[in-house]
Amino acid sequence: MINLLQSLHPVIQTLLATSFTWLMTTFGAALVFLARDVSRRVLDGLLGFAAGVMIAASYWSLLAPAIELSAGKDIPVWVPVTTGFLLGGIFLRGVDILLPHLHIDLPLEEAEGLKTSWRRSTLLVLAITIHNIPEGLAVGVAFGALAAGFPAASFGAAIALALGIGLQNFPEGLAVSLPLRREGLSRLKSFWYGQLSGIVEPIAGVIGAAAVLVCQPILPYALSFAAGAMIFVVIEELVPESQRGGHTDLATMGGLIGFAVMMVLDVALS
Repeated sequence: MINLLQSLHPVIQTLLATSFTWLMTTFGAALVFLARDVSRRVLDGLLGFAAGVMIAASYWSLLAPAIELSAGKDIPVWVPVTTGFLLGGIFLRGVDILLPHLHIDLPLEEAEGLKTSWRRSTLLVLAITIHNIPEGLAVGVAFGALAAGFPAASFGAAIALALGIGLQNFPEGLAVSLPLRREGLSRLKSFWYGQLSGIVEPIAGVIGAAAVLVCQPILPYALSFAAGAMIFVVIEELVPESQRGGHTDLATMGGLIGFAVMMVLDVALS
């Protein structure tokens, strides 16, 4: 199976990997068929776990390879990594400003982005959709780097990143479908919109892989761009949301566990 996957075109590898991460979002959203609600304590712990995974993935799977790839160039090592990292955060900030969305358990009046008459349920879905853009992009860039033949990239590391992103997508699917159920939507509609929030990952992943293949010199910038976008999501959304329910210690421990899981995956599979 591994040999078969390695023989595929990198864009196909990316599509398969990001389809897995989308599937994990679907599994999380499917819990709406089993329960109408989940305790805020559990949700805070899961959001903390997701934040920990994304922080670890940002360094082990993205920034560390970007730093290695930047060595030996005519410019200082830190220039491509810092530039890409900041551009990733700026890009997500732009999306955050423009795309209407609403975070979990907040009143409609606190919706962010451009003013709109969209329903509350739509805004809740879009909030998680924003999370998934850098995640799909990160997986795509990782497989694109592998195909480009850079020593810092490995098939195991790309697989580890996809596994880590998939794990933290599970609570994100849950974080969409259950609030939608509380809003009065049917279980089927809540599930449908919950899984739909992950559809951007295959799209972003394919774009990331194709961009690296077409223009290989941008790879250090692309890796660090994805890292910057992910860190923006963690600091601006996941961490505050995990702490808002009052279970700060649980959310923090969830973050530590998530970081450790992602670190083990990357080190063990690289």
